[in-house]
Amino acid sequence: MDTQAGSPSPLAARITAAFPALAKAPPATVERLAAKSLHRRVPAGTVMFNERTPCTGFPLVLGGAVRVVQQYPNGRELQLYRVKPGESCLVSGSCLLGETAYPASGFAESEVELLIVPPAEFRSLVAEDEAFRAFVFSEFGERMATLMQLVEAIAYQKLDQRLAALLIERGSGGRTTVQATHQALADDLGSVREIVTRLLRSFEDRGIVELGRERITLRDPAALAALARG
Repeated sequence: MDTQAGSPSPLAARITAAFPALAKAPPATVERLAAKSLHRRVPAGTVMFNERTPCTGFPLVLGGAVRVVQQYPNGRELQLYRVKPGESCLVSGSCLLGETAYPASGFAESEVELLIVPPAEFRSLVAEDEAFRAFVFSEFGERMATLMQLVEAIAYQKLDQRLAALLIERGSGGRTTVQATHQALADDLGSVREIVTRLLRSFEDRGIVELGRERITLRDPAALAALARG
């Protein structure tokens, strides 16, 4: 920290701006993260981590998004969650605490800017710093809730309901157009492209959506929401 001005370092200011939970932490905690972490930018498509490889650190995403997926021998994927700015990764944290290899893989969905807290520093912060420990376990709780919702959706919801809910999620914030390929939607749902394409065409036949090249226009969001609710 700049002891003369009493203001945070530029990177510490970025951390508190991106992570509201850490903004409440003592300045020394945030400065320690800024000083000890590796600051990286990686291009879209980069493999951030692979299944069955050692965990190299705890990521704090400042920009972009990371897809965390479970991959299967038949080539199919199931997206577990996305890590967006202001979030971290449950898989990475659990691997570091349990000293185990990654059980899933992570890919940069877009250009990603992030801080990587080295394993030893992460464990030290969790043990010694109450504010950081509270942040980590809060992230764990939120991610676990997300994964439980995913399990429930897979177990009890039909694929057309899950697809409708995904389109609503992608179209949030007043957007009426979803930029995505059918393959990308299938990957998010843990399905195959052919089935997703068939469902999307049935949605189009009913006037709910309009299909374009890597684009889906939501023509009747209310009907889509009703379908998502089942």
